[in-house]
Amino acid sequence: MLVVGFAAGAFQANCYLVAAGAGRECVVVDPGEGAEGGVEKAVREHDLTPVAVLATHGHYDHVASAAAVADAYGVAVHIRPEDRHLLTDPLAGLGPRLASAVGRVTLPEPTAVEPLSEGPLDLAGLRVEVFHTPGHTPGSVVFGLRAEEGGRLALTGDTLFAGSVGRTDLPGGDPAALSASLRTTVLSFSDDTVVLPGHGGSTTIGRERAGNPFLT
Repeated sequence: MLVVGFAAGAFQANCYLVAAGAGRECVVVDPGEGAEGGVEKAVREHDLTPVAVLATHGHYDHVASAAAVADAYGVAVHIRPEDRHLLTDPLAGLGPRLASAVGRVTLPEPTAVEPLSEGPLDLAGLRVEVFHTPGHTPGSVVFGLRAEEGGRLALTGDTLFAGSVGRTDLPGGDPAALSASLRTTVLSFSDDTVVLPGHGGSTTIGRERAGNPFLT
């Protein structure tokens, strides 16, 4: 499995391209603010063909470039219905402080949008498991993948970080829902699952189970 990741925009949100290998089809996860150039570079360097844009949730720093990337490659944006409106109305998901930092902004409507539901999604020769994990936003999800070489990945968006979890004080945030999502979904993954979060460096479920104060 090939995973290319980079941080983009003022909020340094992680965007990932995931493929079975170089020269293959890929999915683009969370192309946020200013991510178009990084996606184009990764596609060119690894000879990839994007077939879908996947959103872990609808916050601006994770979907600001979703329409631009999806339309550039003629693919759909996949997002939970609860966060669908944030694709074009980003300020609806931000509190006053973040909204003032972002400024007045609207995003273009993607040509194609597909609703995410729980269960497997077969894209780019990959089996992507979609887990609904509300709390950070109502439509937050975690994407789980198993590599052919063995091992498992979890792209957690802003549900889980190394040493922390997503904030719940923005519109739609729900601390009780996030706690339930962590307990019933995230902690059900095996300890050797590699976590690729929406911000910051990678970690593992085992490391977070042992040391993350929000999980112990």
